[in-house]
Amino acid sequence: MKILVSADMEGATGVTWPADVLPGTPQWERCRSLFTSDVNAAALGFLDGGADEVLVNEAHWTMRNLLLEKLDDRVQMLTGKHKSLSMVEGVQHGDVDGVAFVGYHTGAGTEGVLAHTYLANSVTGVWLNGVRASEGLLNAHVVAEYGVPVVLVTGDDLTCRDAELYAPDARKVAVKDHVSRYAAVCRTPARTAADIRAAAQEATALASRVAPAEGGPFTVELEFDAEHLAGAATVVPGVVPSGERRVAYTSATMYEGIRTFKAVTTIVSAAVEEQYG
Repeated sequence: MKILVSADMEGATGVTWPADVLPGTPQWERCRSLFTSDVNAAALGFLDGGADEVLVNEAHWTMRNLLLEKLDDRVQMLTGKHKSLSMVEGVQHGDVDGVAFVGYHTGAGTEGVLAHTYLANSVTGVWLNGVRASEGLLNAHVVAEYGVPVVLVTGDDLTCRDAELYAPDARKVAVKDHVSRYAAVCRTPARTAADIRAAAQEATALASRVAPAEGGPFTVELEFDAEHLAGAATVVPGVVPSGERRVAYTSATMYEGIRTFKAVTTIVSAAVEEQYG
């Protein structure tokens, strides 16, 4: 049995503030250890539950945040950028039985600690076939095309609630309770590590490949905080204006959909000016 852990940082234990997740800041250095603790706890829980392999895919920002030397020796880590499936890279090889979303968060335009979708502030909303979409929802549709279930989700309490929409059977662990976008009531790392490990052990029983989902086509709509960003996005073939500060595109599969999404957000991030957005 092989488990893929998609590890994001905004939903990690103790993280509440942009500097906590911004590479190079003193707070980021501190929070890397907390983030690693959450991920290691999930890995240990899956190994406790009988998993033979755990592959951790770094999914935050530079994708070089976790402390490899603090992970259990049985764990392998995929680190670095420019991966075909980005946050869920590794699921496409046919040997993954379950996926865990560790350190996840809610989507752009919703309540939640450090809520966003791919870009920290330029994207104000994302919808998948008319349903407001978090990164969790988007990635859940990607892994479903490979017949792999989401078995564990950790983050703030609103992230766990969001996960009920795309992974109702998955185990959920709230490591903090949302107060505002930049504040939360946090549990200690010792407590969250124990909670995540126990949930991951239980979640191992849910890890079993199923028939690949065939849910397409998928229409993705994005809303930005400035009109010129919508204009920049239409450079991507198939992406068209859909309203004020909005663009949309339709893909036959979520494999294509998430790759187009990555292209759009990459181009848009390059069009953001430092002072005026």
